[in-house]
Amino acid sequence: MKLKISALVLLGLIIYSCSPKVVPQVVETKKEMSPEIAEGKSLYENNCAKCHKLYDTKEFTADEWTPIVLRMQKKAHIDDAARDKIYAYVTMKQKKSI
Repeated sequence: MKLKISALVLLGLIIYSCSPKVVPQVVETKKEMSPEIAEGKSLYENNCAKCHKLYDTKEFTADEWTPIVLRMQKKAHIDDAARDKIYAYVTMKQKKSI
């Protein structure tokens, strides 16, 4: 009797070890940025970090970012096109225009 049980257990282990394993695929979805947003990110990081720490873009709403970006444009001496790209980056999940 013990021999039959051992043989069944061994057969079960062999079948289990030979069966295909289903490994869940972890798909990392990385949100691609448009070239304008990527340039705005670069401008934000390179111009704004010169004088102060960078704020999390989600820290302010689009309405709150508007006067901040306008005020900092003058201090950082950036043109309107760069300002618009920075604004597009910091508000990329929010909609409003300057």
